[in-house]
Amino acid sequence: SFYEEVVARGVLRPLVAPVEGMVVREGCCHYVAPQGISSVVKYYLRQSAGAEVSYEQHVTHISLRDGKWEVSRKAGPPERFDIVILTMPVPQILQLQGDIVNIINESQKQQLESVSYSSRYALGLFYEAGTRIDVPWAAQYITDNPCVRFISIDNKKRNVESPEIGPSVVVHTTVTFGSEHLDSDPAEVQQLILSHLQTIVPSLPKPASIKCQKWRYSQVTKAVPCCPGQMILHTQPLLICGGDGFTRSNFDGCIDSAMSLAEAVKSHL
Repeated sequence: SFYEEVVARGVLRPLVAPVEGMVVREGCCHYVAPQGISSVVKYYLRQSAGAEVSYEQHVTHISLRDGKWEVSRKAGPPERFDIVILTMPVPQILQLQGDIVNIINESQKQQLESVSYSSRYALGLFYEAGTRIDVPWAAQYITDNPCVRFISIDNKKRNVESPEIGPSVVVHTTVTFGSEHLDSDPAEVQQLILSHLQTIVPSLPKPASIKCQKWRYSQVTKAVPCCPGQMILHTQPLLICGGDGFTRSNFDGCIDSAMSLAEAVKSHL
């Protein structure tokens, strides 16, 4: 039903562009987000009847104060809430300070510490309108390169090619490369990826701009074991955590955790 809804609204579309090297599993259907994956989040926020969203809020402490949760952040005064739901990567939950350190019991801590993620770099190459990228595919999985795992001509993959908008290329590195260069100088990493990309697609034109992004928590390789998609850390007031670290790193996994979180919150209201 979730897929039917977002497809009907045009937020997702079935993938029709050619993707070389993709493993096709029986019964599995792939989708693309024509306006980018953030459009899925924005769609659900619009359905929320007025949820206020604040960005760039780096939470550092969570503590109990007069029957509420006091949440502190790097910049700005602390705020108090009746319910707190944490969906950041699991290692970042364990880095939080305040009363939460003692609220997480030993069994829960062991479960949370068992979660692992892969790390990658993503490189974006952006071109002027009218630039032609002459390759027969929209995206390609690479199996024989130590650095590059995936390349996408992103507007072609999304099936939104337009003469007014320049094409863009997205490159994902291998998990091994990501872990080996996790703390390397970003400029050096960018140059390394570009040099490998040049050997794979030598016909790529010079981009107008480049962005290199470190993705420390890319995909869950081991989720919280025996978990229903969420974990209640404290009941009154409610402190609960969820996200793909409690299921798996795809849209299905996120929906499963969201449904489980919603049911748990509803039962505490």
